[in-house]
Amino acid sequence: MSFPRRAVPAMRVLLQWAMLLIPMALLAACAAAPVHNPLATWIPSPNYGERRPQLIVLHFTDETSVQNSLKTLRTGNSEGPVSAHYLIGGDGHIYQLVADSMRAWHAGEGRWGTITDVNSASIGIELDNDGRTPFAPAQIESLLRLLSDLTDRLHIPRTQIVGHEDFAPTRKNDPGPLFPWRQLAGAGFGLWPQGPLIDPPPGFDPWMALGVIGYPPDDHAAVVRAFHHHYRGMDGDTLDAQDLQILYALTRQLLPAQPLSPQPLSPH
Repeated sequence: MSFPRRAVPAMRVLLQWAMLLIPMALLAACAAAPVHNPLATWIPSPNYGERRPQLIVLHFTDETSVQNSLKTLRTGNSEGPVSAHYLIGGDGHIYQLVADSMRAWHAGEGRWGTITDVNSASIGIELDNDGRTPFAPAQIESLLRLLSDLTDRLHIPRTQIVGHEDFAPTRKNDPGPLFPWRQLAGAGFGLWPQGPLIDPPPGFDPWMALGVIGYPPDDHAAVVRAFHHHYRGMDGDTLDAQDLQILYALTRQLLPAQPLSPQPLSPH
């Protein structure tokens, strides 16, 4: 089949583009392929899955602007590189910096319940806030929308939303006493006491209750400060009567049939 003479240059250009695109496509395919150990024979199994987060951790950035926060979360700094999966600006704009299936470096040392490597088991969300200013309504609205997406899509229980200070109370204080945990609870997110508060029975152990919720047992004063920030919106490092009522309500929600008080030994 012959082509008109004027079509030959156009065909030549198309062929040149094809010769460029084919190697690029091959490179892209190689980049997407899994890395195989050259010491082993590759016999793939279908029995695997991506990382499955079990927890969502909320932070404040303690920065002066979104742009500063983005820089911190994307570069090295004095204590090493730090990142988060999401950053929400005061205007409600949501930025994603790390894929949900990957491990971001936002949690550091700490534990929540049986989770001892929080980075590997969580999604980190940074809120552009200095810790001394109320969180902007548009920011919280975007956070609620993001939490709805993450909990539904990744099958994370809606009660499994905590602050950085909850699992690292000796090191961190974010998102702090100004964060609106009650508003989140009203939208169905986070663990929050339901119904009227009542006094716990005699022998109720508040430290055991804090452990059931997930708080680490290391430093009682630091744990109470974190608990107060989360559930009372105030400072203080000693438990009072209302704290005991809140703890009793929370543990009844988590362990409805299990009393948290010393039990008498059964006779042999």
